[in-house]
Amino acid sequence: MEKLKISYAVVVEGKYDKIKLSSVIDAPIIVTNGFGIYKNSETARLIRYYAEKTGIVILTDSDTAGFRIRGHIKSIVPKGKIINLYSPEIFGKEKRKVQPSKEGKLGVEGISAKKLREIFVDAGIVNYIKSSENPITSLDFYELKLSGNSNSGLYRKQILNAMNLPENLTAKALLEAVNIRFTKEEFVQLVQKIKEGNV
Repeated sequence: MEKLKISYAVVVEGKYDKIKLSSVIDAPIIVTNGFGIYKNSETARLIRYYAEKTGIVILTDSDTAGFRIRGHIKSIVPKGKIINLYSPEIFGKEKRKVQPSKEGKLGVEGISAKKLREIFVDAGIVNYIKSSENPITSLDFYELKLSGNSNSGLYRKQILNAMNLPENLTAKALLEAVNIRFTKEEFVQLVQKIKEGNV
């Protein structure tokens, strides 16, 4: 599966988070080394740089430590754009670890690649998807009455709801999102179900 192209730099806690995420997204990934960010002025400077130049995405673990690190990053970034993404609270243990974390929750490295993709797609910040062999196109949107039709906005809104995507996503961003999740055949079936009121 193609990597998601993200124009923001993404901040994670550890090197294993970075390894996992780098298999899912194409973007700069900055590692805080846990609470190491509190003392590492170079990493802090890099985070501030990206926040001002491109904006940053913070994706720390959904435990107490993760939220503390997230709060610290916000405190050291006076200017720039910050987008907060959150990993789901899933209890378990990463394969490489002998014991689960203190709170028993999976960190970013333990989240499935599929779920990580969904987190970024649902946030509406994927800005480019390399085309598959038979991608869904703008013409498909038009032929399916998802653009250029009096009901297009309503149909797109229903698709966004079905995919748990933000309602203000543009038609172009929706097109990128559906190309991640569906084959053309699967998407046509989804649109048909929505038009028939079965979703």
